[in-house]
Amino acid sequence: MPLSCEEALRLVGGAQDRARQIGIRVTVAVVDEGGLLQALARMDGAPPLSSQIAEAKAVGAAVWHRDGASLAQVHQERPGFFNAVAQMVRVPIIPGLGSTLVRRDGAVLGAVGVSGGKPEQDLDCAEAGLKALTK
Repeated sequence: MPLSCEEALRLVGGAQDRARQIGIRVTVAVVDEGGLLQALARMDGAPPLSSQIAEAKAVGAAVWHRDGASLAQVHQERPGFFNAVAQMVRVPIIPGLGSTLVRRDGAVLGAVGVSGGKPEQDLDCAEAGLKALTK
């Protein structure tokens, strides 16, 4: 069963709650398993470009079935292949911390991408969003 709209919004809320706790403003993007946008929310004061970056992080994770850190490793080890695949997707792919997969019963349902803080903070917020799904 795919991620519902309600679940996507709960994930966004959990990530934003964590951002508030650590004193940053972020944009959170949730995409389905094909990289299509399900939810996007930019906190007041988050950098304007963070919307595009969050979506690009999420899309990369979803279509590659890898989190952002793993994508960065592929980009570093096989840049030609990475860049060729990246051109096949409707938005640019941004590898690096700040994106993680959304899974249920071992199946990839999509991904969440966060932008606006430092890379470690973005990842922290993305993981907090995932935890909000299980509550």
